[in-house]
Amino acid sequence: MTELKIRELPDEKPVKMTVALPPDIYRDLLAYAALLSGSDGATDPARLVAPMLRQFMMSDKGFARARRKEKSHLSGK
Repeated sequence: MTELKIRELPDEKPVKMTVALPPDIYRDLLAYAALLSGSDGATDPARLVAPMLRQFMMSDKGFARARRKEKSHLSGK
């Protein structure tokens, strides 16, 4: 099986948002959903967007530093 960063989708109550994707990104999202769901093809590609964004933000060291700095500033430390 292919090693994917997104292995399962959390079952959380979503906040509805509308986005426009370039066609190449949409095609890749469809391909990722197909790989994730395997032969049953049941994964809705739209459900991948939030976990992918979460993974991206977690891996962004500059974002993590800025968040820590902001939190420490707000807490008065």
